[in-house]
Amino acid sequence: QVQLVESGGGLVQPGGSLRLSCVASGYMYDMSWHRQAPGKERELVATISSIGGSTGYADSDKGRFTISRDNAKKTVYLQMNSLKPEDTAVYYCKWSLGLNEYWGQGTQVTVSS
Repeated sequence: QVQLVESGGGLVQPGGSLRLSCVASGYMYDMSWHRQAPGKERELVATISSIGGSTGYADSDKGRFTISRDNAKKTVYLQMNSLKPEDTAVYYCKWSLGLNEYWGQGTQVTVSS
């Protein structure tokens, strides 16, 4: 199995920034960030391919969020800028390879004044 440990969440004012980190215990294949707010479905935030670094973003996050990876450190990052209250959620890191998926425990992001 793969262990994923997220960190970097916290309380931030609207318009502020946070950088989330996810450290993987094994080789990083396709990685992604997802979030789930209370009473809402879990939604995709951003994806990044295993080696080439091709990225994708949810429309609501384009221009504000940036996903990146450091394979040497086995870490994937999510830089979040211009945060909005609606970004408040638990953010999860996901590792995937074929039929296998592993999720981190999540890190809380709260955007509030």
